[in-house]
Amino acid sequence: MLIKQLSIFLENKKGRFNEITETLGKENINMTAFTVSENSDFGILRLIVSKPENALKLLKKNNYAVNVTNVICVQMPNTPGALAKIMNVINKAEISIEYMYAFSTGKTALCIIRPDNPEKTAEILQENKIVLLTENELFDI
Repeated sequence: MLIKQLSIFLENKKGRFNEITETLGKENINMTAFTVSENSDFGILRLIVSKPENALKLLKKNNYAVNVTNVICVQMPNTPGALAKIMNVINKAEISIEYMYAFSTGKTALCIIRPDNPEKTAEILQENKIVLLTENELFDI
């Protein structure tokens, strides 16, 4: 239930994000989720894409500093308190979260979580009947 996420280090310079989208688009690699964090000198673009292995090779070939990390995608109702229930399970298991980002598709909400131990976190969430999506399921929504 782990999903591969690409993290790309970009100079904080006009047009850099555009270059990534064009590079991936030309190779028919679809971006389904992303987040950008930045400071004055550089940014980190975190992406979930349709072909992570191909994207990794392509971006490295084009001289981008990129690595792959495992994340978890949690599916829940888009209702007040739904995320709190999941966070309570994670907190009770004493799991630390490095970062997360979320989005809604109407009645359903999806949350990408990068915990300190993705395998343990996935196991605990599944034991608690929390729905985790695979990469393929994420692209079918």
